[in-house]
Amino acid sequence: MTEQPQRADAAPDETPSTEDKPSPLKNPKVRWTLAIIGVVVVIALVAWLIYHLLVGRYLQDTNNAYLQADAVAVAPRINGYVTEVLVQDNQWVKAGEPLLRIDPRTYRATLDQAEAVIAVREADIAAAAAGVQGQQSSLLQARTQLTAAAASLRFGRSELARFTPLAASGADTHEHVESLRHDVERAQAQYDAAKAQIQGAQSQIEASQAQLEQAQAGLKQAQADAAQARVAFEDTELRARIDGRVGNKTVQVGQFVAAGTRTMTIVPVASLYLVANFKETQVGLMRAGQAAEIKVDALPGTPLRGTVESISPGTGSQFALLPPQNATGNFTKVVQRVPVRIRVDAGAEARKVLVPGMSVEVTVDTRNAKDARERTQDEAEAMAAPAR
Repeated sequence: MTEQPQRADAAPDETPSTEDKPSPLKNPKVRWTLAIIGVVVVIALVAWLIYHLLVGRYLQDTNNAYLQADAVAVAPRINGYVTEVLVQDNQWVKAGEPLLRIDPRTYRATLDQAEAVIAVREADIAAAAAGVQGQQSSLLQARTQLTAAAASLRFGRSELARFTPLAASGADTHEHVESLRHDVERAQAQYDAAKAQIQGAQSQIEASQAQLEQAQAGLKQAQADAAQARVAFEDTELRARIDGRVGNKTVQVGQFVAAGTRTMTIVPVASLYLVANFKETQVGLMRAGQAAEIKVDALPGTPLRGTVESISPGTGSQFALLPPQNATGNFTKVVQRVPVRIRVDAGAEARKVLVPGMSVEVTVDTRNAKDARERTQDEAEAMAAPAR
């Protein structure tokens, strides 16, 4: 019976001990710790705000960006059967290196025929030139005969003029005068014949000259045909136009290829660039020459540098095959994307990994154009001032 009061007395002693336990906030160490944490948080927020105002709001980023390259499709300009394929898939090639060969026999025969025609035309020119020289000799002979005939005519006329008065006075016979008159008429005929011969020689020279020009024109045509045949013959061997890697090769030995048929593609890996599709709200301060930071999934933890080269003159929807017609009544405003071309500044090791089509994340620093917004506002106010 004496134990129950003791238990009853013990319960009241436990309750005051629980209620009198001090709060952790009354501990100076806890208060100092919380104060320090609060100060650090405030400093971090202030630092972030300052960074955002000075730097962060001028950094425009997007993950809608892809590596690209101006690849060159290799296609023949002639028809024929492929006799050799000199490259493999994904092989590195340099400009001028042979890629494949087409059967050249038909084009070789055409070239030989064209060169033979050139030889014929050259012979025609030589014959025409010889004809011109012969006619020039005939002209020279005719002119000499004309000079002699003119001298004879002058002499005969002078003799006739001297003896005609003598015959009239009886100092000379009329028969002599008639003979002199006959000599004058014969000299006149010879003179006229020499003149006609000169005109004929000149006409022959003109005809021979026309034949020579015709032969020369034929030679030029033959040379043009030969040049065309030579180009076709040289086209039987396809060579790389640029440095790069072979991709998407679809040609095989023995295959017949037509002119314009794509056989493979040369990708200029050393000339990669990326096209980043920024929102229209991000390109207000974007200018050519601004620096960019590029992150590629294939190179984690290795940011690359780049430079903005140009900004598209229209949004992506404007260059689509079927541009949207917003006047149809079902208009819905959608934030448009503007393609921006950025040059990739990467080393040789990085370019071994980078290939067109890879997706990247890019951030463009637009701080150097932050005054452009103020200038735009000033221009708008200046233009609006006269209207007021």
